[in-house]
Amino acid sequence: MSGRLGPDEHAAAWDRLAGGHVEVLVIGGGVTGAGAALDATTRGLSTALVEARDFASGTSSRSSKLFHGGLRYLEQLDLPLVREALRERELMLTSLAPHLVTPVSFLYPLTHRAWERAYVGAGLALYDRLGGRSSLPRAQHLTRTRARALAPALRPDALVGAVRYYDAQCDDARHTMTLVRTAAAHGAVVRSSTEVVGLLRDGDRVVGAVLRDVETDRQCEVRADVVLNCTGVWTDDVQHLSGDRGRFRVRASKGIHLLVPRDRINADTGMILRTEKSVLFVIPWGSRWIIGTTDTDWELDKQSPAASRADIEYLLEHVNAVLTTPLTRDDVVGVYAGLRPLLSGESEETSQLSREHAVARSAPGLVSVAGGKYTTYRVMARDAVDAAVEDLDRPVPESVTERVPLLGAEGFHALENRHAVVAAELGIPMWRLRRLLGRYGSLVHEVLAPAASDPSLLEPLVGAPEYLTAEVVHAVTHEGAIHLDDVLGRRTRVAIETAHRGTDSAWEVARLMGPLLGWDEETARLEVTTYLGRVEAERASQEEWEDVAASAARVRARGSRGPRVVEPTLG
Repeated sequence: MSGRLGPDEHAAAWDRLAGGHVEVLVIGGGVTGAGAALDATTRGLSTALVEARDFASGTSSRSSKLFHGGLRYLEQLDLPLVREALRERELMLTSLAPHLVTPVSFLYPLTHRAWERAYVGAGLALYDRLGGRSSLPRAQHLTRTRARALAPALRPDALVGAVRYYDAQCDDARHTMTLVRTAAAHGAVVRSSTEVVGLLRDGDRVVGAVLRDVETDRQCEVRADVVLNCTGVWTDDVQHLSGDRGRFRVRASKGIHLLVPRDRINADTGMILRTEKSVLFVIPWGSRWIIGTTDTDWELDKQSPAASRADIEYLLEHVNAVLTTPLTRDDVVGVYAGLRPLLSGESEETSQLSREHAVARSAPGLVSVAGGKYTTYRVMARDAVDAAVEDLDRPVPESVTERVPLLGAEGFHALENRHAVVAAELGIPMWRLRRLLGRYGSLVHEVLAPAASDPSLLEPLVGAPEYLTAEVVHAVTHEGAIHLDDVLGRRTRVAIETAHRGTDSAWEVARLMGPLLGWDEETARLEVTTYLGRVEAERASQEEWEDVAASAARVRARGSRGPRVVEPTLG
């Protein structure tokens, strides 16, 4: 039950889809679509999942990377949402994905005496209890002296005390990729670079889809008893393919995040700060910090949301308000922007739109799910499949995904306990094994197996020494990576974790990927120049003050997906 997604599996998936029939066709390879595919296939339903670009290439690789209940929703008294999210957090931490989801602590600085400590303390006490029994420590009240001992970076006049509490975090792209592989391991047909360009109808009923292979422009039809639309901010586009208006409208809210080196903020814990609009997180991320996020309406290009200079300055201004040593633009090594799919509500402010999810039958045979948040993806997926079951002509079991660990979870704790012995057996430092365990869990042997015959795969990656070259190979042979940005942007996070944003690693990654994917020299060159062009466009967009100009700069770069057109050699 490997769930291997290599080049051979990618080709075979097209053959299985073309002219075939499944009970459930899931459109969208983000976390909700991946979760729905896993839910459906583990109920015994024949299932296919198609994604127009790469798995997790949209919102699901651009989140705040937290599994949390959401203090903002607690303050809005949305207790059912918070309770649901905290329960999901505990499932991930303890049984479903303990290798991918880990505890993280946050400091909540207090700026007023007495009343604020009582207010925040009561809220965090409720937060700790809403999810039921938790494996995380309870919130703890701290004096200003103790708080600054944990976070010396905080200015003395920025707080009068603090409360420390715990949540959880994960690499969202890796988590989604692991969900996809787990679905494949349980029998689902999954394929990236496969766009739905039309829906098949039989009378008023949707009975399948027309698929286009984005790489070759081939088309085929696949029949389905029910189609699940799990496309996030593209939900309305798919609903319109059916010829019907749809039951709800989705609006996109842009959130951006910055990455800065860990030594720029002297702290042993994350922080959460209030702003006039929302909250600001400072989140530990390996040897870096993630700072975010913004919350603004976005009506421009949905495929490539752009972070403007105004967005970046907004985050720097607010975090600098509490730091002894302010951050500058030169401290920022990475920037990423993502779009939240929010259900439109009575307010025009995106920060007030619902984070609840909704499931509706857009047309007979077509079920759409939208809204929600990353943490509650499993519940969204379960509810979507529950609705889809009504279109099937046979009894279907209840969801079992709360008892289905993701690949890499089984045996993880034993490996973690034996990490010193395992590191010695594999011939790598203990710190590197711990990092690999946090990315692959018990699949770490699968990642490193090729190094037994090719020790060079244990070499650090050029330009990103925290990663091994073996991880690039594994991304192609097992994780469905078929383009340079799949590896640099999502299988690893080199694109956001390094000041060069992956440009220094591009040729080395192309050299490793090429033989596995049959690239000739011209194809490899095109992959690299396309990637370099994307980075250049992103940098240019981040110098523009307004969203319109930033988006225009960002979309100038061609995408990596599409039929190959080899351009003349430059110079």
